[in-house]
Amino acid sequence: MHRRTFIATALAGMATAHGAGAQAGGFGNWIAGFRGRARSAGISDRTFDAAFAGAQYLPDSIARDSNQAEFVKPLGDYMSTAASDTRVATGRGMTQQYANLLGRIEATYGVDAHVVTAIWGMESNYGQRRGDTPLISTLATLAYDGRRGRFFEEQLVAALGILQRGDVAPRNMTGSWAGAMGHTQFIPTSYQAYAVDFTGDGRRDIWADDPSDALASTAAYLRRFGWQQGQPWGVEVRLPRGFDFGQSGRAARRSPADWGQQGVRGVDGQMVPDYGEAALITPTGAGGPAFLVFRNYDVIGRYNNAQAYIIGVGHLGDRIRGLAPLQAAWPAGERGLLRAERVELQQRLTSAGFSTQGVDGRIGPNSVAAIQSYQRSQGLTPDGYASLRLLERLR
Repeated sequence: MHRRTFIATALAGMATAHGAGAQAGGFGNWIAGFRGRARSAGISDRTFDAAFAGAQYLPDSIARDSNQAEFVKPLGDYMSTAASDTRVATGRGMTQQYANLLGRIEATYGVDAHVVTAIWGMESNYGQRRGDTPLISTLATLAYDGRRGRFFEEQLVAALGILQRGDVAPRNMTGSWAGAMGHTQFIPTSYQAYAVDFTGDGRRDIWADDPSDALASTAAYLRRFGWQQGQPWGVEVRLPRGFDFGQSGRAARRSPADWGQQGVRGVDGQMVPDYGEAALITPTGAGGPAFLVFRNYDVIGRYNNAQAYIIGVGHLGDRIRGLAPLQAAWPAGERGLLRAERVELQQRLTSAGFSTQGVDGRIGPNSVAAIQSYQRSQGLTPDGYASLRLLERLR
């Protein structure tokens, strides 16, 4: 979780260069230098030596870093995988197979079982793809590479602490190419802070075939960040003709009744029930689905803040629970912008007289306001959506 997007071809070139450096001894030298920092963090030499026995530089981790589907795939394509018929059916089967376990987890942590199951499905296809990459090797590789070296070194120290505590043996500490672990893909620092021993065997074993500790740890994590049991992540809505998209966005929160006064209705035509204050989002602009999203949307975002991921988990959970597919269609081929494209969009908007108040590649409230101002000037629907079509218009 918590990975970002960059340009894959550039990363592949970096991987080749660093791979050659690693073979020449650069990676080994980095490990030797890291020993002292690990020791200062309380890691014993015995733990360090056992963990790094056979550790290797993994160029594939560099080549794939930040090339996540939730950032580069068209959202419609991403959602067709996230909540595919097969994944929904498997999720429903898992809720039956593990009904007792999920019931006990829900009773203990107050987190809806279908949401925990959806995260399990999204992260590892219900335990089928937990990752078999040696975790110490991949974390050391990503720390040595330097693009986010400080972050991955922190994860590496945490991973060594997990080994030192005895929760898992070095040979069994495997995960994804990006350093996430187990059934629900915890990063090491999140594991250290939030993982639980639900089975009571003295180990927080999120790697085992038995998913008990992993699923309970996920529920504990969501509860820690404010999950409200029984509240949906969001509700698909229909907007009235001529809706003012200046009211949309995560910052503007109103009660469902207030949104109802603006003509916002559920897809069934009824007022949305009062689940608490909600923001209105249109992930692909005026041409795609719209949602009222609640506090639990933000809680899922603490697991992975990619908008596609949050909606994917939320909707998969709804489908597992028995709700219907989304009613509105996603625009065909509508992908999110790469970071370099977001930077270019901000630069071009600012140059055209619609300042984004800085160029950082993040489409926040200032950028949305600039986009809306530009759209109004062009007679376009001011939905504030940073689309590839908008960028091409500015070019």
